[in-house]
Amino acid sequence: MATLFDTLPFVNTLRDAVFLSATVSEIEQLTPRMRRIRFSGPRLQGLTWTPGQHIRPQIAGIAESILRLHPHDALRTYSIFDANPDAGTLDIVIFDHDGDPNAVPPAKHWASGIPTVDEARMTRPQGNFVLGHDAPYHVFAGEETASIAFAAMLRALPSTTEVYGVIEGATQADHLPLAQPLTHVERGDAPAANSVVLTDSLRALRLPDHPGVA
Repeated sequence: MATLFDTLPFVNTLRDAVFLSATVSEIEQLTPRMRRIRFSGPRLQGLTWTPGQHIRPQIAGIAESILRLHPHDALRTYSIFDANPDAGTLDIVIFDHDGDPNAVPPAKHWASGIPTVDEARMTRPQGNFVLGHDAPYHVFAGEETASIAFAAMLRALPSTTEVYGVIEGATQADHLPLAQPLTHVERGDAPAANSVVLTDSLRALRLPDHPGVA
């Protein structure tokens, strides 16, 4: 809901300069805990991005967040899953994290209301977590949330590129489809923060003797 602060002309001008506006045009359940959200709009047409980068959607009113002394609540960071600058679309994937079932943090509250959102605002693509295309080979290691960025990065690599890696999920159903095969492991009921499955599996990889990029 718009506030009096939101109606001030200079606020709208500043917001349009900083944020891209788009609408939620498509929602798809990719895994039991991951949803793909597609944003569409003319301001996304011609948008340049590099696989591995992220955007920061506005999930709460900036003025209200500042008044609550929690300005960081206004934005959250999501890796770009895919984007089509010609069609003016950009996809993120939202993961349903574990946590206190009685607590609803700002990001979860925003995500639960996405089907009814008419307009969304987000920063332009940013970040340096991107591919080194001159690397002799690439190593990927992470859990479900990392696999969202990895999916975009693996699609951008030539099929002849040497790729190694491990993706950890809670169950087999929690793995995203990837353009190149990586080792899948499951931690079961263990929290991702305390799981040793990923590190043990990474140590077991048989890598080339020469350096690559991880």
